[in-house]
Amino acid sequence: MMSPRPSASAAPEGGGGASTSRSVPTARSTPLQVIHILGNFARIWSVYSLYNYLSSSGDSMVGFIFSCLVPASVIFLALQKPWKGRPLPNTQVVPTVINGGILALYFVLWGKGLLACGPLVALLAEYAGAVLGVLSAALYGRKVNIWKKIGGLAAMLVAYYLLGNGWATRTHSPLYSFGSESLEKGTQVIGMKEMVVPLTAGILSALRRVLARRVSLKNQLKRRLHAINVASATCFLFPFAMWDTILGSASDSIVKLQFPSWVYLSTVLFGMVLIFYVDNVAEEKLHLVFSSPRHLMVSTGCIIVLEILYKMDFSLLGFLLCSVILGFGIFEATSLERSKKSPLEAHELSNGSFHNQLPISALPS
Repeated sequence: MMSPRPSASAAPEGGGGASTSRSVPTARSTPLQVIHILGNFARIWSVYSLYNYLSSSGDSMVGFIFSCLVPASVIFLALQKPWKGRPLPNTQVVPTVINGGILALYFVLWGKGLLACGPLVALLAEYAGAVLGVLSAALYGRKVNIWKKIGGLAAMLVAYYLLGNGWATRTHSPLYSFGSESLEKGTQVIGMKEMVVPLTAGILSALRRVLARRVSLKNQLKRRLHAINVASATCFLFPFAMWDTILGSASDSIVKLQFPSWVYLSTVLFGMVLIFYVDNVAEEKLHLVFSSPRHLMVSTGCIIVLEILYKMDFSLLGFLLCSVILGFGIFEATSLERSKKSPLEAHELSNGSFHNQLPISALPS
């Protein structure tokens, strides 16, 4: 007589517990989503400030980035203290140091692409790393929806082709643009040849994140290794910064870079330090990786606000069209059999990470 009662009462409790467990993470994730949006807005704001400063001053881009990496690496090393705690094995330190070379090359190409193409194109080109999802499907035997991935890659190429031909600018967009005020200075058509530099930087950025995840999946250890990664990138970038600053700059940038400014501080704090922790929390708690349509949607909103505030050559409808096509391409290029994959696995692979298909026994996690 007593056995039916626990089962009868357990059913409502189980149902209530399930509903509570579904609602609580949503309520808890709301502050994290706000932090993610504000963190990305601050980072994109620093990119626009950096572009306006360097495009008008003529200072060395590589020299400026190097001068920002120095304090950023000091901050990461001071916060994470990779020399304390459990010793890091060489199988993790050596790939991280090598990954620092990729990070340094990414900064060089990203800076050149920023000056050549502008902040809007440079920011959207960072999502080109989603092509690694197509590459992993083609090379490592993941034949799930291969034609959808190829179609997504084609959509991404169309989006970048439209961006390169000025569809996001009022000067060259065939679509109607809000705002009747005249432009002080129109922009030139970028072209796909110039788009190669920021697109390559975006692919390198995604490759760097993939390699970092291969070395360690543990969040705390990943932060310690990131401090080594940034310090290594600073060392790799030093000779290029000296060469570019001395021979490639038209101004006395060595003297100017010694004085802190809003551009300098925002690039260090928002563009390098804060954004790492914001993206790290978003990936761990919200399962929101960089090369994903959700992340692109956040960046799109921030870019629209800053394009209007800085009074750039901007076509709202043209930009939205390019963003929608790009988001669709990323969604298709990183598509999985979602019924067979957990949400966490889907988000990890949507970043273009093909490391799960490779033998990782030699790299402890």
